[in-house]
Amino acid sequence: MLRYIVASCHTDIASRNIAMQPYFSYRVCDCLCAGFVNVRLEEEKPIFNKQRIDFTPPEKINHLAVCNNQLCMSLGKDTLLRIDLAKPDQPNQIELGRKDDSRVHRLFLDPTGSHLLISLSSCECLYLNRNTQKVRPLSRWRGHLVESVGWNKLLGSDSSTGPVLVGTSHGLIFEAEISASEGSLFNNNPDQYFRQVHSLEEDGRPAPVCCIEIERGWENKFFIIATTRKRLFQFVGKVAEGTEQQGFSSIFAQNQDLLPSFQEFPVNMGYSEITLYTSKLRSSPKAFAWMMGNGVLYGQLDSVRPDSLLSDVQVWEYTPDIDLSFNKPISIVLTQFHFLLLLPDRVKAICTLNGQEVYEDVFPDKFGALRRMIKDPVGGLVWIYTEKAVFRYHIQRESRDVWQMYMGMSKFDLAKEYCRDRPECMDMVLAKEAEHCFQNKRYIESAKCYALTQNYFEEIALKFIEAKQEDALKEFLLKKLNNLKPNERTQITLLVTWLAELYLNRIGQLESDCNAVVFQETRDEFRQFLGSSKHKECLFNNRGTIYDLLASHGNVDDMVYFSVVMQDYERVISHYCQHDDFTAALEVLSKHCDEKLFYKFSPVLMQHIPKKVVDAWIQMGKRLDPKKLIPALMNYSQMGSTQQINETIRYMEFCVYELTVTEEAIHNYLLSLYAKYRPDSLLSYLEQAGMHSSEIHYDLKYALRLCAENGYLKACVLVYKIMELYEEAVDLALKVDVDLAKSCADLPEDDEELRKKLWLKIAKHVVQEEKDVKKAMNCLSSCNLLKIEDILPFFPDFVTIDHFKEAICGSLEEYNQHIEELKQEMEEATESAKRIREDIQEMRNKYGVVDSQEKCASCDFPLLNRPFYLFLCGHMFHYDCLFQEVTPHLSVYKLSRLEELQKKLAAATQSSKSRHRAAPKDEGDTASLGKASAGTSREQVKSDIDDIIACECVYCGELMIKSIDKPFIDPDKFEEEKSSWL
Repeated sequence: MLRYIVASCHTDIASRNIAMQPYFSYRVCDCLCAGFVNVRLEEEKPIFNKQRIDFTPPEKINHLAVCNNQLCMSLGKDTLLRIDLAKPDQPNQIELGRKDDSRVHRLFLDPTGSHLLISLSSCECLYLNRNTQKVRPLSRWRGHLVESVGWNKLLGSDSSTGPVLVGTSHGLIFEAEISASEGSLFNNNPDQYFRQVHSLEEDGRPAPVCCIEIERGWENKFFIIATTRKRLFQFVGKVAEGTEQQGFSSIFAQNQDLLPSFQEFPVNMGYSEITLYTSKLRSSPKAFAWMMGNGVLYGQLDSVRPDSLLSDVQVWEYTPDIDLSFNKPISIVLTQFHFLLLLPDRVKAICTLNGQEVYEDVFPDKFGALRRMIKDPVGGLVWIYTEKAVFRYHIQRESRDVWQMYMGMSKFDLAKEYCRDRPECMDMVLAKEAEHCFQNKRYIESAKCYALTQNYFEEIALKFIEAKQEDALKEFLLKKLNNLKPNERTQITLLVTWLAELYLNRIGQLESDCNAVVFQETRDEFRQFLGSSKHKECLFNNRGTIYDLLASHGNVDDMVYFSVVMQDYERVISHYCQHDDFTAALEVLSKHCDEKLFYKFSPVLMQHIPKKVVDAWIQMGKRLDPKKLIPALMNYSQMGSTQQINETIRYMEFCVYELTVTEEAIHNYLLSLYAKYRPDSLLSYLEQAGMHSSEIHYDLKYALRLCAENGYLKACVLVYKIMELYEEAVDLALKVDVDLAKSCADLPEDDEELRKKLWLKIAKHVVQEEKDVKKAMNCLSSCNLLKIEDILPFFPDFVTIDHFKEAICGSLEEYNQHIEELKQEMEEATESAKRIREDIQEMRNKYGVVDSQEKCASCDFPLLNRPFYLFLCGHMFHYDCLFQEVTPHLSVYKLSRLEELQKKLAAATQSSKSRHRAAPKDEGDTASLGKASAGTSREQVKSDIDDIIACECVYCGELMIKSIDKPFIDPDKFEEEKSSWL
């Protein structure tokens, strides 16, 4: 519901912070303004908020133009005032310098606010750029009274206007371009060119061009709108891409052969004015309003249409209080949902949606008659001026109540568009739309709208139930369910259960009606509902209730589907097994790969489809634990089914050979299967499993008992060999094959005594059991440990020597050869001892000569000043130097031995000195004996020390060879050594 309210004006931030002296400043006027709002929004600011500018002009205001925050006004006869609204305290006053009686006829300011055209009553035109103080005449324009200018919004810039259209009082349309540059010496005119492109007429006579607008549409198409006093012309044409700078002559040329498209109204009030509305800067205009004699022509602008830019055109006729004889409208401004009409003493606002007058603001007589109204397309402010004052309108939240109008017009989409940020209004629109759809029997759409409202749930549900519209009720419940929050669990549970019941009822009806297509669509929709991830938690928590509903309707297929959705695969598999559909059960198992379910259902599946089950097990691979499948294998393999047994062996072989399972139970079970059903594979398995106890994974004792019980002697022999029970292996092998026994007898390679014993067993068996002397001789030749005398006791007394003649001769020859070898070794030993005695005797007579100037090979000091060693290689070392050189290379044992000998030497030396000092003169014989004993001890210790440190030259001996891989610098002391060199 609309009504008028009166509210005081509010001052914005700019009006509080900006003051201009002496010319211009903002202040809040005391006038009242009004706008239309809803009753419950009384605290909101009015839509049209008027402010009077605190400005007292020194002279009368003739004309005013505003664009892009640039304001220009003509004062008196010869003064021009420019104001940058961003800096209102820095006005710029310019004198036009006109001495004749000409006055300013009109001011035209381009969209950038850079170019100002001043049309004079003397049919002249002046140009002023924002960046200059100099007013320049346009010589080519002289002789034409300019009534309108169509600016080029596409190519206009601060330095150039680009091609523009100019309308004159005689109906001529010129194309021109103005440049802000100073020009050359011979041509300093700012107007680049000025040429006529068209002329307009009314009733066969030239008519003044009141307004010109240029707009660009799709695909480089341009629209030109020009108005006279009672006609509106449209010129439509394409301009080649890249040729926009060449102007609009081509568009008018395209329309020369045809009469221009125009609309004409009979009433003429002497002038007209058109205004456009653009939602965003530099975008195409959306609507237009043309003020002419009959009223205001309002409509939309559609640049897609091929012939005309105007669409949805309607005329708002002037109200009776507007008399064209006394108070004709002066100006018009179009906003998004209103157009403002300026009269001599007031402003009227008319809503473009319904044509109703919603606002009227009367101006006091003290300000004088209203002259003109202008809208800044960039700032969005509306300016009105009189000869004495300037006013400004703020338009705030113009669309606040538009939703009510659209709702009353049943344009619900537009109504919702304009109340998205107001939930209470959106709820009213949705409720109205829902009721409208319900009344028109569009129940599904009504349900969707009702679900978004805050209306009582029970009332709406009963409404659809009474109308017997289950589909609409279902849609309503679905929408309500989707709008619930996750924490509203009770409501979600109720709606889910109710919807499930509705779906099941519908599916039952369609199934009985035999409507296959709709039935399948409904079932798919129901399954999609059951599989909804948004309500998965609710369905899972209440799956028992859903199962009961499905069971009560006998809907087995959907129950299985729901079980799958809930990942309740156990129920699905149980269902298939109960209905003997074991293949389907296995498919579910294989698809979802749940190990626990495999363990649970494998026994029953193995009973009926063993091959497929084993295939599934093999496909699962290592994800299954074979030990947990043994119960299923053993249970049915013992029942005697050949297929089950074969499949059991196949899976066990897969585990052993493919998965390389090491579990003893698996290997033992496979062993038992081989022993019972496939004896041919038993021996090969045992051989492949390995010949060492650390390599095998089955129980040796169990395998031995199993093979013995079933009489597999070769297998038993193999197990004995693995257990290293060689005597038992040979004993058992002799019952099977002598060659097998021979292979067992050679196994204990490190124990010659045992090998000989085993070979004797074989020989005894051959002689006594087989009574084959030839074989016995072969045994003798096969083992080098046996002699003829070892096997002779096994032969019976009646055997003649002829059988052993060769063997005995061979044995005697071996003994003789061995004796000869011993003799030769004794002779070599005697000769070696003789040579050693000669070398020792020769060494006793060897000596070396040391010169007095010889130096130690280690310290390079004279050798004879301390005890030293002389080696046969020629190297000489001091005793202490050699000690230091050899010690780092000695083993731990020799180091400890050397320390022990040094302690003994020191003790013996100390003991000798003390006894020498304490011995009395009459006991000389006893002292001499003790001295001899001590000396002998010291000499022995020194000899032992020499054996350790002087056994070889440290530079030429084995110690130097062993140290070749050691670094010259100890790694632990490398950094210290490195730093010492720096």
